[in-house]
Amino acid sequence: MEMNIQKYMAFVKTVEYGSFTKASQILNYSQSGISRMIHDLEKEWNVYLLERNHTGVRLTSDGLRLLPHAKAICETFDKMQMEIDDLNGLSLGLIRIGTFSSVATHWLPNMIQSFQNDYPNIDYELLLGDYTEIEEWIADGRVDCGFLRLPTSNEFETIFLEQDRLLAILPEDHYLAQLDMVPIRELCREPFMLLEKGAKAEISAIFEKSNLTPKIRFTTWDDYAIMSMVEKGLGVSILPELILKRIPYHIIAKELDVPAYRKIGLALRDRKTASLAVKKFLEYLQNR
Repeated sequence: MEMNIQKYMAFVKTVEYGSFTKASQILNYSQSGISRMIHDLEKEWNVYLLERNHTGVRLTSDGLRLLPHAKAICETFDKMQMEIDDLNGLSLGLIRIGTFSSVATHWLPNMIQSFQNDYPNIDYELLLGDYTEIEEWIADGRVDCGFLRLPTSNEFETIFLEQDRLLAILPEDHYLAQLDMVPIRELCREPFMLLEKGAKAEISAIFEKSNLTPKIRFTTWDDYAIMSMVEKGLGVSILPELILKRIPYHIIAKELDVPAYRKIGLALRDRKTASLAVKKFLEYLQNR
């Protein structure tokens, strides 16, 4: 039975990640092992599940029909394992976390280090993305939980963690660097480096609230690329305070004349059906 579950998981993860290589990394099998398990399923079921090509894999029409059933079996098996964990106490487990760069860099290492003092045998899988991608991963079950800007989808349960200031970012020799607070209007006079990707446009919203339009020169979701460009005098920006800790760039961070913040929280689909490892991690975050 458990070997069949592994085959189903190999099928589901290969579809989720789009390749045998990535699925093998997640499930701790060789690439050939993943390919062989899916081939065994195809032989047992007398259908072709996947089309293989040089760019990865793609579901066949038969695979598309069978995928939801394979997912349901894997989810049921996971729930059974959760019950077994509850009965035996938490000794082993895996927590899959969706996160964005500033949290991954400055929060998670300390969180995991402290959590491991009590639960040393828990393993972690981190997926780095933007807000929109993390929401999709939570909804699809690709991660157990994810760090997000709040508010988020009403379908999720959320835990508020911290309010993070948004600050003006300037070259060290910029004339605005002498001010205690930077007027948002003044930022519109300079080439602007916009931190943005997907539908969650928190920086753009600052200008929209003041009926202003920045001169956007460059748009990216890479905080460090923006800091490097500001350091070189290519423009100015607004970034979250959290990402500005222990940075190597020669830039200046200043408060805005109209204070702006983002609320950071952790989201998941349903706390009741979460694994024991995830539940303990949530308890730790709430009590930290």
